[in-house]
Amino acid sequence: MTSHDPAEVKSADSGAALTRLAVSATLHCLTGCAIGEVLGMVIGTALGWSDWSTVALAVALAFFFGYLFTVGPVLRAGLPLRQAVKVALAADTVSITVMEIVDNAVMLGVPGAMDAGISSVIFWGSLAFALFVAFLVTVPVNRWLIGRGKGHAVVHEYHH
Repeated sequence: MTSHDPAEVKSADSGAALTRLAVSATLHCLTGCAIGEVLGMVIGTALGWSDWSTVALAVALAFFFGYLFTVGPVLRAGLPLRQAVKVALAADTVSITVMEIVDNAVMLGVPGAMDAGISSVIFWGSLAFALFVAFLVTVPVNRWLIGRGKGHAVVHEYHH
């Protein structure tokens, strides 16, 4: 597990420390995104919604849970709700956006994945693959952001 020490964020140059922070930030993002994405895909698919309605629900829930997983610890660190929300928006918006674009593009691109139904191996395999690809694409984005003091770097001072 990577330290969330602000000094590490500042001292992390282009090396392994910066990559570890990016992986940690992306795993954090993936957790919230995956909960929302899976919940949205399961609900939309189970209700027989169109692909785009299902994707819209999955994206909305991914953002909700992604932000929630940042707001909670920041609130516990003592920030008021308004400031905690601002920190979460600054920390996670780009990461969640990239992850959701990639994840949903993969899901929509796998033939039959959206129509397979929640009891299908194709549905679950495609969803797992989509989240994996989204993680791989988002790590370098987060690495770039953190290296410039942006993205998840803004939340590190509040993690204890």
